[in-house]
Amino acid sequence: MAPAARIAPIEFHASAAPTLGVEWELALVDRRTRDLVNAADPLFELIEARGLTRRAHIHKELLRNTVELVTGICRTTGEAMDDLGATLAQVRELTDELGIDLYGAGTHPFAEWSSQQLTEGHRYAELIERTQWWGRQMLIWGVHVHVGISHRDKVLPILSGLLTYYPHLLALSASSPMWAGQETGYASNRSMMFQQLPTAGLPFQFHEWSEFEAFVGDQRTTGIIDNLTEIRWDIRPSPHLGTIEVRVCDGVSNRRELAALVALTHCLVVDLDQRLTAGEELPSMAPWLVQENKWRAARYGLDAIVILDSDCNERLVTDDLADLLVRLAPVAEQLGCAEELASVADIVAAGASYQRQHVVHQRTGDLRDVVEAVVAELD
Repeated sequence: MAPAARIAPIEFHASAAPTLGVEWELALVDRRTRDLVNAADPLFELIEARGLTRRAHIHKELLRNTVELVTGICRTTGEAMDDLGATLAQVRELTDELGIDLYGAGTHPFAEWSSQQLTEGHRYAELIERTQWWGRQMLIWGVHVHVGISHRDKVLPILSGLLTYYPHLLALSASSPMWAGQETGYASNRSMMFQQLPTAGLPFQFHEWSEFEAFVGDQRTTGIIDNLTEIRWDIRPSPHLGTIEVRVCDGVSNRRELAALVALTHCLVVDLDQRLTAGEELPSMAPWLVQENKWRAARYGLDAIVILDSDCNERLVTDDLADLLVRLAPVAEQLGCAEELASVADIVAAGASYQRQHVVHQRTGDLRDVVEAVVAELD
């Protein structure tokens, strides 16, 4: 435990209900070449000039090839998808004017990192100054889902419980099989890339909130972070919002699949919350098992055989997903997302994005066609 002088209390602004918030990162690609384009500045100039009613829901990101669409505080998956849909419609009108398209995947198949421009801002410049080559490599996009938690003492047990379902979320969303013109052999190269940053990757598993506060105290004392948002774990507490933020998923190309992933995340968190409230000890696994599961899902996607529990039982991830959807169905009814949760099975049946990208590449041999196919899925 860190000395008391280094431990600053972290207030958790609890949520009265298990509300939702979704952040959807999309790349900007040239309509002719299908390469990434550093067009965020002209896009945001148009956003301001036109006074878009949804402009507060449209954010800049680290690089000028990216735009992020964010929801307000929502109660259901359907409400979150409608929120994102309204923002997407306004953004697409402007990207049409600029001759660019929105691209929803974890990586771009052939873009070069050296051609990408950094968004202005001290926070971004400092990140690149510290991380150098690895930071400049971050041509990656993902989806972040916030779920409201009613008390801070629930956060860490739920976080550890969620890690047992990490490979399920990553395998379903995997959409980054190609990098710099090459097939990587991974379903999710994004997840492997992002963990190279010093505060990214899998979270530490703490038992008490005071342990998390001590960790943050050490991070601040040693200059690793200045504020909590610089802890970029795949699943992290967001105390200022009163949520757990699930950042496991690769970028997503369309709202149908996004709805399925959001519903699954919402149901998993609420199920764990309810079980905890009922006095149940939540499932957890040793860090080395969680790490192996992440790698297996990143490498093999929906063909991954994942570790289920601390007894090292194993199962094909799609078989476990089928049973998980049945078990979570009553929770989905409570949360008003039964249809969206059931559509998780459609991703398995149709193939995840990484699989669909492979099919296009094998058929045409042209990575521009892969980009074209991903762009065409956006709705």
